[in-house]
Amino acid sequence: MKLAKLKKLVIAAGVIVSMSAFTLSHKTDAASVTHKVKSGETYWKIAKGFGVPVTSLEAANHWKPLYAGRNVIIPNSPISSAEKELMARLVHAEAGGEPYAGKVAVASVVLNRLKSPQFPNTVHGVIYQVANGHYAFTPVENGRINMPADADSKKAVNEAIALMGKGNGSLFFYNPATSTSSWVATRPVTVRIGHHVFAK
Repeated sequence: MKLAKLKKLVIAAGVIVSMSAFTLSHKTDAASVTHKVKSGETYWKIAKGFGVPVTSLEAANHWKPLYAGRNVIIPNSPISSAEKELMARLVHAEAGGEPYAGKVAVASVVLNRLKSPQFPNTVHGVIYQVANGHYAFTPVENGRINMPADADSKKAVNEAIALMGKGNGSLFFYNPATSTSSWVATRPVTVRIGHHVFAK
């Protein structure tokens, strides 16, 4: 009698474990997509195209060499489509007339702030942050954040995401010709691109 009960318990446990394993693997498969590698593509080019960190893309594919025709797993981006769109609108408003590298750097500031305990932990929170009675970004205050983003700004956001964890850690940027903040000018400069100074 006891042996029969024990067998039933073991079988039931086995079924539950099998179902759990299937559910978990199914979720993992559903969470990512695959991409067939084209001739000349690299992890870097694919990461920029999909807006995912290159380190995540490499890890998801076990750092295997790429060759044309091979399917690679594209992991989920840590930044949603809606967040990318919001970032692209900010980049367009802040760096519309700046070199492309400056657009990437502006998007990187948002991503660096996400990782810093000094700032909100969502893209929306970072972009719409109010500190000491002032918006963190002028386009939020003057409404330019609501203008549609151009293609270069969208590309720059994807490139900044691909670079996540590889930049120089800029948390601020300003135009010395128009900035009214004396405090930001005291921050250590990381790079100068176009009219903007980036700092941390």
